[in-house]
Amino acid sequence: MSNYDRFPTVRVPYALHEGYARIAAVLQQALGGEADAVLVIDGYPGTRWDEIVGGLMEHLMFSNIIDAEQANLPNEHIAHMLQRNLTDDRVFGVLSCHKIEEFFDEKKLEVLRRRAEGGKGLTLVYGVGASLVTRGDVAVYADLARWEIQQRYRSGEIGNWCADNREEETLRKYKRGFFVDWRVNDRHKHALLPELDYILETNTQDHPVMIAAKDAQAAYALTAHRPFRVVPYFDPGVWGGQWMKRACGLDAEKANYAWSFDGVPEENSLLLEHDGVVMELPAINLVHEQPRALLGEKVHARFGAEFPIRFDFLDTVEGQNLSLQVHPLTEYIQQNFGMHYTQDESYYILDVKPGANACVYLGVKNGVEPEKMLDALEQAQHTGEFDAEQYVNRIPAKKHDHFLIPAGTVHCSGKDAMVLEISATPYIFTFKLWDWNRVGLDGMPRPIHLEHGRPNIQFDRDTDYVLRELVNRIDPIAEGDGWREERTGLHEREFIETRRHWFTKAVPHDTCGVVNMLNLVQGSAAVVESPEGAFEPFVVHYAETFIVPAAVGAYTVRPAVEGEACATMKAYVRS
Repeated sequence: MSNYDRFPTVRVPYALHEGYARIAAVLQQALGGEADAVLVIDGYPGTRWDEIVGGLMEHLMFSNIIDAEQANLPNEHIAHMLQRNLTDDRVFGVLSCHKIEEFFDEKKLEVLRRRAEGGKGLTLVYGVGASLVTRGDVAVYADLARWEIQQRYRSGEIGNWCADNREEETLRKYKRGFFVDWRVNDRHKHALLPELDYILETNTQDHPVMIAAKDAQAAYALTAHRPFRVVPYFDPGVWGGQWMKRACGLDAEKANYAWSFDGVPEENSLLLEHDGVVMELPAINLVHEQPRALLGEKVHARFGAEFPIRFDFLDTVEGQNLSLQVHPLTEYIQQNFGMHYTQDESYYILDVKPGANACVYLGVKNGVEPEKMLDALEQAQHTGEFDAEQYVNRIPAKKHDHFLIPAGTVHCSGKDAMVLEISATPYIFTFKLWDWNRVGLDGMPRPIHLEHGRPNIQFDRDTDYVLRELVNRIDPIAEGDGWREERTGLHEREFIETRRHWFTKAVPHDTCGVVNMLNLVQGSAAVVESPEGAFEPFVVHYAETFIVPAAVGAYTVRPAVEGEACATMKAYVRS
């Protein structure tokens, strides 16, 4: 039976207000009974504004209601403004540096400002960018989890902000969200937070939860000084497997699960809990509001308020091969997509199907002629046939193997492997070279990116190189009573250091001023503790990823069951 915790919470000593009746009462008190007052609710694209306005109207008497998005520039104007960011590609765009003000007509904003300032009684100003109309007497921000936005894209409930595209394919909606909507609105939200009174969460329909903004800030500070987990999510795929169903306690009736993001603050959420009430907020808020405590001075100086390490699962047990792929070189991602670092990664084999011939495809074979392989890939898009093993190394994989994949290396996981992928954060930049002639779950051909893959494949990463540099580079580092530490990579071209600890007793760790990310890769459960009692003992279970902020400093990890053989994989940014 699985003991994997799918909904880890961070307990906080701050009031969480649940339901529209309670929230309205708190807001009414905050407004102070003024005869003429303005309530402003700004928020994230994808928010169900009709629900919020309707829910509050049942308890508050608004005499004036203003939709701030009436002042948006025409969608056609915005589409033209964003064309260089969105491109014609189904998947890839260029990161936007736009500010939220650029999406609004200043003359229309001025009209709305006069309406808000001249209103009698209680005025509500709501919508994305509402604070551009007025800061009001009480300011609220309606926040939304990234995963929930994606579900609303998929269902057709919403399109992108300032776009009439609800029916557009999900890939293109997600692209616009990733490259434009989320970038613009994360900047706006971060700038607003010091001036807010409350944060409102409406991920679950008709079940809002609100926290005072100062308490949210305090909760982020508390979280950034102790170990924590983000909320994982799981998703099916054409190549997906069955391992996570059993190990993570997922719905056995689903066809498969391919991915899990369990350690991606940009995508995952934090669950705050107080007195049985739970509130879900984007984990990226923590990164933006507590970058120094969370990341450490050196990591923050290098990456800014961005979490640079990502842990996720790729499950092909009783499934299929992943697509054959390559990630962009650093200069390519900088020049073409506006990212300042690329997706170096590694595959840690958490498990394999017993008796199966699990493998990883990695690097090209000795003597491969680049143009011959590229021509064969090009032809495969028309013929549906490509002999991958003629060109790419197929390397057997067993439990606890570690394969290093610096950007530019052709690779994919074969079927019947459970991969813990440890990588740099720019996770969207995967150039598919060959997808075994499959279509996606939506019935559409999965996009192939030979035009991007061609200039990035490093053909000198051949068999000799791969076996020498990229497979199980294990170096003993240290040992003590009941534990030993090994260095397992990553490659010298990659900025992430990984260490594996085998232990039957407590292992001493120290963040040394940089954020640590770990996964319990063996053992039923482990306990993370502070030698000085700086935080309560923190329990993690098999296959769970957890984050130890830089501010924690010294900590220990021990088996929860005395004497049980356990292991963790730890990743951090090299000095």
